[in-house]
Amino acid sequence: MAIVASAELLYVLGGLALWFVWRALEWGWLRPWRLGRALHAQGLRGTAYRFPSGDLAEEKRLLDLQRARPLPLLSSSSLPHDILARVDPLVHNTVKEHGKVSIVWDGPTPKVILSDPKLVREVMSNKFGHYRKSELPSKLINMIGKGLLTHEGEEWAVRRKILNPAFHLEKLKKMVPALITCTSELMDRWEGLTGSDGNAREIDVWPEFQDLTGDAISRAAFGSSLSEGRRIFRIQSEQIQLANSMTNLFIPGYSYLPTKLNRRIKRNAREVEALLKQIITKREVAIKNGHADDTDLISLLMLSNMKESQESQSSKPMMTMDDIIGELKLFYFAGMDTTSVMLTWTMIMLSMNPEWQDRARDEVLRVFGKKQPDYNGANQLKVVTMVLHEVIRLYPPAPFIERETRMEVELGEIKYPHGVKLLLPILAIHHDPDLWGTDVDEFRPKRFIDGISQASKDVLAFFPFGWGPRKCIGQNFALVEAKIALSMILQRFSFDLSPSYTHAPFFNSTLQPDHGAHIMLKKI
Repeated sequence: MAIVASAELLYVLGGLALWFVWRALEWGWLRPWRLGRALHAQGLRGTAYRFPSGDLAEEKRLLDLQRARPLPLLSSSSLPHDILARVDPLVHNTVKEHGKVSIVWDGPTPKVILSDPKLVREVMSNKFGHYRKSELPSKLINMIGKGLLTHEGEEWAVRRKILNPAFHLEKLKKMVPALITCTSELMDRWEGLTGSDGNAREIDVWPEFQDLTGDAISRAAFGSSLSEGRRIFRIQSEQIQLANSMTNLFIPGYSYLPTKLNRRIKRNAREVEALLKQIITKREVAIKNGHADDTDLISLLMLSNMKESQESQSSKPMMTMDDIIGELKLFYFAGMDTTSVMLTWTMIMLSMNPEWQDRARDEVLRVFGKKQPDYNGANQLKVVTMVLHEVIRLYPPAPFIERETRMEVELGEIKYPHGVKLLLPILAIHHDPDLWGTDVDEFRPKRFIDGISQASKDVLAFFPFGWGPRKCIGQNFALVEAKIALSMILQRFSFDLSPSYTHAPFFNSTLQPDHGAHIMLKKI
């Protein structure tokens, strides 16, 4: 009997071993071969698949090489804003060699670069579920929050409907005082740093703007619970830094190991969730007692959730406590760096182009004088809006968007099998001379003088916040915050690049200045 049992065990183990070998072979060789053959047969070209990591090692090599070489600010051969080869060298090289629709390999998965705005429009406007966002590692989702950004299908549609009222323009007006308060505190601190001797002082505005936008989100989201909001901001900032530094997100089971890093991540998550539960519970009590406040994001979200539940005649809220926590955590992640990098690159661009700094300041002083900005006045700032649009054209916060086919789909006369990734290269399209002209890499805000639709040869050549149904819900919030902050800076200061400034944009969750943004600031 023992011999029979041993034979059966060996048979089972042998079967499991063969199954694992087959799955590994299917994952790393057979499936990539089938997908690659299907795409090549239709005329698509690109890099060759390297088992099993695809182009990941080559991409890292190219990025490390480019990151070690900052861009010159003045050069007869190139402009400082010709940044695609530095920020995304793999895409740049592949498109240059194989065309605007070409293939790279994300591990064993083919990723097709779609540099044609017409194809981008078709993907982004699809309402039939043919394309989905590429799945993020569960560990990363737990760190930054599971919310609108990560949902699909009906769950996304319900969540978007609940969140929309909180980002309506009329509601944004009520958040402007919080944005002004945060910026006023920063301006007062900068005035203290610059002193009263009339000389310029060097300030690295990149970390300054990170603190500003974090504080603004805390005030706009939590209002009277500001101290708790600031604590949440600090923790979420650390979580983002930890996520950016991690190389083991895709290793199965790694998050369960009791490492120092994993313990820190879990401790942070527990503290954030406990703080958010306290705030939400207090607001629930206030709403039930008839003391609802619609001037901050969390109250607007909860009121909208209750209204949607009542209209659907549901006995339970459409969004649970955990759902609301996930959305608020994600709001920090999505909103903190977006506006801070926009303001940072704007300061750099206006330092490089003092004539546009003067024009923007003249407009701000004409609209507001020395008074605090307001929402209605911010909407009158045409020059400032043109400047911001040109900045996020040249330096979009997110250089690309990814989608994945959920079934076989036909796109631009090519049939894409299920499981192919589609790269929508925002940065590459924003820097395409065929769409923007030969001055594509020049800072020229006047190209937006007649609005976004007339700035290029295709309206979808400009999509820094995405496009279609899944366009960033916080776009208006980010632009209003940037206009208010920039207006208050221009009212009080003039600025130039510091001699210590190094022009080195790189992608790290957003398009950031690798060595900071050192500006010479002077009171006016």
